[in-house]
Amino acid sequence: MSYIPLEKLVTEKSSSLFKLVLLAAARANELAQGAQPLIKSESKKVSTIALQEIAGGVVYYEENAGKGKKTQA
Repeated sequence: MSYIPLEKLVTEKSSSLFKLVLLAAARANELAQGAQPLIKSESKKVSTIALQEIAGGVVYYEENAGKGKKTQA
């Protein structure tokens, strides 16, 4: 079993555990559907590979500032 410290996953910039879980789940889904891993890993588990990619900084969450804003015409 591969242990990934929470400190590597949650940074000052992205301190939301909720967003981390959503990101890891989305990436694990991509891997389960056949996407190629972006890092070398000994693990066969897609959830572990997804967390390793996040910890390595290869996969990250980027907020869309314009999302959800309404404009008036």
